[in-house]
Amino acid sequence: MMKFIALLSFFAILVLIACKATAPGDLESRIADETKKMTLGGKNLKNPIADTPESVKEGASHFQHHCQICHGLDGHNTGVPFADKMSPAVADLAEKDVQEYTDGQLKWIIENGIRFTGMPGWKGILDDQEMWHIVHFIRHLPAKGSLGAPAIYKGSEEQHQEMEKGAQPGKVPAQPSKQPPTRPHEHPH
Repeated sequence: MMKFIALLSFFAILVLIACKATAPGDLESRIADETKKMTLGGKNLKNPIADTPESVKEGASHFQHHCQICHGLDGHNTGVPFADKMSPAVADLAEKDVQEYTDGQLKWIIENGIRFTGMPGWKGILDDQEMWHIVHFIRHLPAKGSLGAPAIYKGSEEQHQEMEKGAQPGKVPAQPSKQPPTRPHEHPH
C-alpha cells in the first residue's frame, strides 16, 4: 500500500509540474502569427464612421467594457497577469503587426475572433458601429501604463503581495473589491 501511495504522489507531483503555465515558444508564436495573417478577412472593408475624438471616446467606452479583461485598460495588456502566458500571447494592440492591419481586418477580428487563440468573436454582442468605434480607439491607444491595471486585477495583486510577505498572525487578509462597475453599459439592441 505504501508503494502505491508513493507512486500516486509521484504522478501527482509530475502532473502539477507539467501543468505550469509558461510563455509560448518562438516557433509556436511564429506559426500562430502566420496562420492568423492567412485567415483574416475584411481587408477591403472601409470604416464607415469618421475618425473623430468622439468616435475614439465611444470606442474607448466599449473597449473598457468588453476588451480590458485581456488587453488592459490601455490596449497594451497593462496589469493583465496572464497576457504573456497565453499561447499565443495576448496581443499588445500597439504592436506594429496589429497596427498594420487595415481597419476592416481589425473589425473582422473583433467580430469573428481568432480561432485557436483566446480572442473571442463579439458578433451578436456588439453591433457593427460599436466595433468600428473600437477600431478607432485601437488606432489611438493611450500610452502604455497610463491608465493603470484593470480594477479586477488590482485586488488580486494586493492579495498576492500580502501572501508573498506571509500572513501575519491575527491579521485578516484584504478582500477583493466588491464595488460594482463605475458605469452601466447598455446596448440599443
